[in-house]
Order: sequence, then structure tokens, then C-alpha cells
Amino acid sequence: MGTLSRWIIFNIFVLVAVALDLGVFHRRPHRIKLREAAIWSVAWIALSLLFGAGVFWYLGRQPALEFFTGYLIEKALSIDNLFLFLVIFRAFSVDERVQHRLLAWGVLGALVMRGIMIAMGAALVARFSWILYVFGAFLVYAGIHMLLVRTRETRPEQNKIFQLASRHLRVTRQYHGEKFFVRLNKQLFATPLFLVLLVVEITDVTLAVDSIPAIFGITHDAFIVYTSNVFAILGLRAIYFLLAGALRRLRFLTVGLSGVLVFIGAKMIAEPWIHVPVHISLGVVAGILLAALIASLMSPAPAVTAQQGRGKIMQGPDR
Repeated sequence: MGTLSRWIIFNIFVLVAVALDLGVFHRRPHRIKLREAAIWSVAWIALSLLFGAGVFWYLGRQPALEFFTGYLIEKALSIDNLFLFLVIFRAFSVDERVQHRLLAWGVLGALVMRGIMIAMGAALVARFSWILYVFGAFLVYAGIHMLLVRTRETRPEQNKIFQLASRHLRVTRQYHGEKFFVRLNKQLFATPLFLVLLVVEITDVTLAVDSIPAIFGITHDAFIVYTSNVFAILGLRAIYFLLAGALRRLRFLTVGLSGVLVFIGAKMIAEPWIHVPVHISLGVVAGILLAALIASLMSPAPAVTAQQGRGKIMQGPDR
């Protein structure tokens, strides 16, 4: 199977999966319960493992190890970032029945944006090999910063894109179900849900600045980087509803992720002198994350201190 064929077939699969999700399985807004979230989480993980097996069968052992390592890194970083989405939904009082659909459209936008970022990263790596050292140094800095700055105070209503949109768009005072736009008195209004979608998209792009260079530290194959990102993101919504109530228990996950970023960054910088095989990288990443998970589960749950305020986002009239 040629390179172009792989890209075409995979992107068709992604489009069909998203279309089925939005148009069939979650056509009607409803609150995602624990059982449904667990089933979908297992389904997406199984599909990811099946795809990895396909990579092994058609492309060989090395690309398969690269895919699984990239997938593990992206999935772990995504789980850590789920807390930000939880804060956003609470700050803007998003109905639980429309959260899944909002995340689905957010994922669709994230796939497009990450595809662009990965294409740009691959072009930079191919043309300027020294850019890998820049990526490595950035990851080391990001990991140390993540470790030292443990608390992240998130004020999504202060997002610049959000403020710009709320000032220059006609926005209704109230949500209108799952609609992003409504027509009132022959005028088109954005709903608060559209502004929340903007915040989710911008947040995801910001978070991808860490994860995409980290996967380039494992492989330079744009197809492996892209597919590992896509599978991690596609399963993100189900894991959000599965872990939303337990995110605070993962108190040492950030420490583990900082260790992963520093390790990958150091590996990229030292590559000309010390070559770390992909299977060793996979073992180190998995070991760090497993240690962080065990430490989190064995420690007492932290007290709830996060502010669960309600953002004042209703700017325009409801008529």
C-alpha cells in the first residue's frame, strides 16, 4: 500500500467515524453515563490497538513501536488536560447533555489544526534538522515548568479570542440546546455554546504545542505522528466522561508527564551521541506514567479547592 493510499484511507476512516458519532450514535443530546463512557473508551482503545497491529503487519516492528509510544504520550498528555475542559464547562455552565456534542465538534476542529501543525513540523524537520534540538530544548523547559508550576489557575472567560468574539458577535443571553447559531427576528445570533467551542479549540491548540514536538522526538514519520495523535484525540471524549469525577485523584500525573517531557527532550538533544531505541523509550515512558498512576491511587484524595464559578458570557439579547 502506497503512502498516499494510507493517508487517504485513514482520513476516510476518521471522517466516517466522526459522522457516525455525530449523526447516529449521539444524534440526540443526552447525559453520558459511566457505563456508556466505559464502553466507548474500551472501543476506541481496542481500535487503536488494532490499528497498531495493522502498522506492525504492513510497515514492520519499528513503525508499530513508534505508533504505540506516540499514542501513549499523546493519550497521557490529553488525560492531564481534561481538567482544563472540566473547568471550562463548569465556568460556562454547559449542560451535561450537550457536552459530548461540543467535544465532538471540538475534536473535529482539533484534527484539522493538528494536521496542519504536524505538516508544518514535518516540513521543518525535513528542511532544518537542527530544529529537533530546538524541540528538545523546548520539551525540557516545558517539563521543568510543568513540575515547578504545579497549580494551573484557568480563567477561560479571560481568553483573548473569547473576549474578541463576544465583543464583535451578536450573542444570545441563553443557551439554545446544542445550537451554535440561532436566527432571532431575522438576525443571526451566536449562542454562548459557540463561544465555549472557540475556547475549547484554542485551548487544544495551546496544548498541542507540547505533545506534537514530543512525538517528533520518537519518530519523524508524519503519518505515525498524525495517526497516533488522531487515535488519542478520538477517544478523548469518552475518557473525559469516564474520568471527570476522578481527575483530582490523579494528583501525580503532572509529575509523571513532566518526567516524560524532560526524557523525550533530553533524548532529542543527545541523539547524535546517544541513540535510545524506540522500545527503550516506550518502556521508560510507560514506566514513568505507571509509577505516577500508582502513586496517585495510593495517596489520599486532595481536598476540592477549584473554583466552580459561572462565567458571564451572555452579551447579547435573547428575543
